[in-house]
Amino acid sequence: MVGPWMTFHSGSDRIVGGIAQEIVSRLIALGASPGHIPDSSDYVPTITPFDPETHKALLFEMTTQARVRLLLHAWFTSALVEGDAVVGAAFDTVGGKRVYRARVVIDATADAFVAASAGVPTQKGDARGRVQPASLMFRMSHVDLAKTAAYLRTHPDQMRTSLKAHERTASTVTAVAGLHDLWARAQKDGLVDVPRELVSFFVSPYPDEVTVNMTRVLEIDPLDPDDLTRAEIEARRQVMQLAAFFRARVPGFENARIAATGTQIGIRESRRIVGRYTLTRDDVLQARHFDDAIARSAYPIDIHNPSGQGTTTQRLAPGTSYGIPYRCLVPSTCEGLLVAGRCISTTHEALASTRLTPTVMTLGQAAGTAAALACERDVAPSAIDTLELRAQLERDGVVL
Repeated sequence: MVGPWMTFHSGSDRIVGGIAQEIVSRLIALGASPGHIPDSSDYVPTITPFDPETHKALLFEMTTQARVRLLLHAWFTSALVEGDAVVGAAFDTVGGKRVYRARVVIDATADAFVAASAGVPTQKGDARGRVQPASLMFRMSHVDLAKTAAYLRTHPDQMRTSLKAHERTASTVTAVAGLHDLWARAQKDGLVDVPRELVSFFVSPYPDEVTVNMTRVLEIDPLDPDDLTRAEIEARRQVMQLAAFFRARVPGFENARIAATGTQIGIRESRRIVGRYTLTRDDVLQARHFDDAIARSAYPIDIHNPSGQGTTTQRLAPGTSYGIPYRCLVPSTCEGLLVAGRCISTTHEALASTRLTPTVMTLGQAAGTAAALACERDVAPSAIDTLELRAQLERDGVVL
């Protein structure tokens, strides 16, 4: 339920395509997304709200149509390793243990569970091992966004940035980041103790519903079940506190109610592999391009303070984007394995940009395409022709 998706664009140019864009197009057809719309909070060029319930059903529909064999209610336990290659994985399921062998294994666990089990070197967090805080997303319904927009038009200083021209006369807004005075008074009055510095919410596909991204659980280890348990409990306490704040203090939320909360705590940062290439802060901010790039992003480096309030943002030059090399998906050791998602090979700073959903959806399609090529050519994933991979991704509209 992490939404809206941010962002498919660099300036006015869409840089994310492929299956990710197909999902958006199909959600639009179902009335479950307005598509890519301007970001009122001015953080990114566009945001893409979506209905998570329709999205869940759509993903099952798409995998069925693609003849994907799914196995749910199963938990990865260990990688199968022969020599220097991963050849499969073992799982615990509700029906007992299962073992699957494969010519190529893709670790999309977000925590690099398969890679770590296979002995691939990994890193976690910043130089001190600290990771970004965890957050639980939630949605509120029965919101009068016209009333909220009217308040903001008469209090423009309460937005993080001034309202864009098209919003100064609009009846609603697409995103809010600010309401500093309302939040500060609520903190002073003891109504809230969530370690955030501003109010942050986004529209959904529906006119009376918003998605709130405000909970923050500090100093957690995402690989420690005790810490994750603490995070789940604390985040749900914060949700109830924030809902009370919205109803009591934010114009338009007087009759609002909690519509849904995320299934589990959202993790921004966890374990990362050490790959054939490690994407860096400079690669991101200097908008570097690579011959073997299989995805592009323009999202800023966005680091939430692991120990308190505040978010550090470092932006690319307007209208630019950086590439993510295929080598970031290939472990430095171990054949037969690719990694996709937030656990690819990056530094702590670069991860703060690459972790966003449109980007990792693209990484997933790139990894799947690379695995298919490796099987067709009967070579290891590390040995495929990256020019051939890029050409296929271009034909499939993934690399734009």
